[in-house]
Amino acid sequence: MDANILITGTSSGIGHALARAYLEEGARVFGMSRRSPDDLLAVPHYRHASIDLADFESTRTVLRTLVNDVEDLHLVILNAAVIGRIADIAETSVLEMKQTMEINVWSTKVVLDELYKLGRKVHQVVAISSGAAVSAQRGWNAYSISKAALNMLIGLYAAERPETHFSAIAPGIVDTRMQEYISSMPDDPRYASVAMLRKARGTPMMPQPDAVAEPLMLAFQKALKEPSGTFADFGTLLRKR
Repeated sequence: MDANILITGTSSGIGHALARAYLEEGARVFGMSRRSPDDLLAVPHYRHASIDLADFESTRTVLRTLVNDVEDLHLVILNAAVIGRIADIAETSVLEMKQTMEINVWSTKVVLDELYKLGRKVHQVVAISSGAAVSAQRGWNAYSISKAALNMLIGLYAAERPETHFSAIAPGIVDTRMQEYISSMPDDPRYASVAMLRKARGTPMMPQPDAVAEPLMLAFQKALKEPSGTFADFGTLLRKR
């Protein structure tokens, strides 16, 4: 695969699995995350920038360096996200919600704006969204709001940047670091979705990131047939011809 691919959140989970899968296909992968993925750093075609994406000015600076010698980006995967605290919205401060929004929404804007400012040709952008964006499950306050905002952000960029294909794709439930936090929560009858996720963990209902990397890659290709700016579940995309 002769392609340049930028992925945020490559230290673990879906971002790490996608980076490794694309590297195995021969792509050049440019990763951004707070922690360095040591196994990927050993791969010649992987280039990494360690950065807290909530630090917007530093993000702009390291991104300029990361893609300094790259003219075209065939795919940008905006994957970095935090879940925030599972709690009722009345129990969650505005500051907590802002912190979640900074990573899940505004870092996406910072990365995209800087790439276009640098004059990079971006062919496709995929934002990793969630079913939580369209489902008001009790307790998922900042996360749900941020993913809904992310979907709209992607739609707005699609309207402004017709030269790039945009999509927001929900990957389904995957066993990532987010699930570790959920599993550590005390029982609380208010949050039925938490109990469901705990039950799914360790079963085929909640696959490991490596198991979903290739299906997601196929879904990204199929997303190109959909209108730019679309939000879709990756399973729905895979079932399309």
